[in-house]
Amino acid sequence: MYQPEPQSMTFSTLISEIDKGIIKIPQFQREFVWSLNDSAKLLDSIVKGFPIGTFILWESDEKLRSIRNIGGANLPETPLGSMGQYVLDGQQRMTSLYASIKGLLVQREKKSDDFSGIYIDLTASDEDSIVIVDVSEKNENEYISIRKLLNGGFAELAAYPVEYHQKLNQYKDILTTYRFSTILLRGASLDVATEVFTRLNVGGKSLTVFEIMVAKTYDAEQGFDLSEKFEQFLSEVEQVGYETISASTILQTISVLLKGECTRKDILRLDKQAFIHLWNDAINAILKAIEYFRNSYRIPVSKILPYNGLVVPFAYFFYHHPNKPINEKKKYLDDFFWRTSFSERYSSSLEGKISQDIKRIDIILKGEMPKYEYQLEITKEFIIENGGFNANRSFIKAILCLMAYQEPKSFSDNSIVRISNDWLKQANSKNYHHFFPKAYLKKKGEDDFYINHILNITIVDDFLNKNRIRAKAPSSYMAEFKTENSELEQTMKTHLILNLDDYGIWNDDYDKFFEERAETMVKEIKKRLLPKVSKSKA
Repeated sequence: MYQPEPQSMTFSTLISEIDKGIIKIPQFQREFVWSLNDSAKLLDSIVKGFPIGTFILWESDEKLRSIRNIGGANLPETPLGSMGQYVLDGQQRMTSLYASIKGLLVQREKKSDDFSGIYIDLTASDEDSIVIVDVSEKNENEYISIRKLLNGGFAELAAYPVEYHQKLNQYKDILTTYRFSTILLRGASLDVATEVFTRLNVGGKSLTVFEIMVAKTYDAEQGFDLSEKFEQFLSEVEQVGYETISASTILQTISVLLKGECTRKDILRLDKQAFIHLWNDAINAILKAIEYFRNSYRIPVSKILPYNGLVVPFAYFFYHHPNKPINEKKKYLDDFFWRTSFSERYSSSLEGKISQDIKRIDIILKGEMPKYEYQLEITKEFIIENGGFNANRSFIKAILCLMAYQEPKSFSDNSIVRISNDWLKQANSKNYHHFFPKAYLKKKGEDDFYINHILNITIVDDFLNKNRIRAKAPSSYMAEFKTENSELEQTMKTHLILNLDDYGIWNDDYDKFFEERAETMVKEIKKRLLPKVSKSKA
């Protein structure tokens, strides 16, 4: 059982312990945001003897990833044989004090702050601000920088007017002897330490599992930095349009591979060395899963992948089965993908359902068909009822995947339509086109639900959407394209509009179009689902 120990330390001890690499700021702390004025007010409180709050430190032999650079000052690793003391509360105050004493130049996004520019006003009374940053209206001998006061030699201080010598000695003595209140947590686990941090930061957001794991799995000797590894992964998958795969998905995959479970608690309890050892193989399995999504299902970008969570069971499959599945394994794996997507299975209790589904993947790996406790009946009525367009729902994304599978072509010239994650970030995406334009249907008095229905959506390029179609009736704009594109009938098949004459297009019959496209969509979905399966195990 850990025991919090109330302690105190002087200014010189605090700075020395940071310089030696004993006191560390863990990576999950936020960036240093305090301004020169904030720091001046803190030092003013110290000079006046006011309390400035307690620093809470966690002593541990765990080598967490920590902030190694403060304002250009590169801090060393914790010395061998010593335990690190990680700052759980007081990071902004501590960094401010360190930057001020060292006179550091702290780089911000749009500017830099020179912390050597914090001064003691030798003319100030106790009621005034003694520590200031603006000395533009003062004579040089009326102020002294904090850095110079604490680090300057006798000659430098003696050069000031005699009437200020007593104040110089007084302020230097106050600063060097001021005792900071600290609480040291000894023997606490990482779980406890991060819980303490989270509770202390009530006004801020809780630590994510990824932030904790970045700190926990850091290993300088092996050159393992989870934050950097994840950035490398994103750079690699960005080239194939899968950069929206989340960090939590990566952690869930590794946890499932190591333990078969992937709750927050399971991830935080993963062994550091096992995690590091598995990393490359896990990433390779994830990349194989992505390749399978892109090639077998023709899902061009991760934004329309029904769930990030689908990466986990598929990576699990490819970890144990490095080659592409064929025959029965492929049939069962593909059925699993579409069944999960259309049933919206991962919309709640994700971790528990993934754990259940890993057992199903084990069955598929044996070449057998798993059983499901839930049924999925896709009918025309089901699609109509559930097809209100919402680009964040897995059911809608799954239908968008079916559309993308057709490799949709441009209405005007049969060229390939490029689908982009950037475009798909917005609900009014440049790729999504209402085949019967919204403005046109509104004039006809059509209900919003049916106007914005997935059955009225096609995937086109931005130029077509904005400049050619706009609010025209389908019969009008399609007649134009017919004169330009001699392969228009074939083009429209790539949008799951199989025959222009049968879909009510030439006489602008939206009801007919809606019904026909629903029938077409049912057939496409049923191609991908195995016949009804009986209930139960796994």
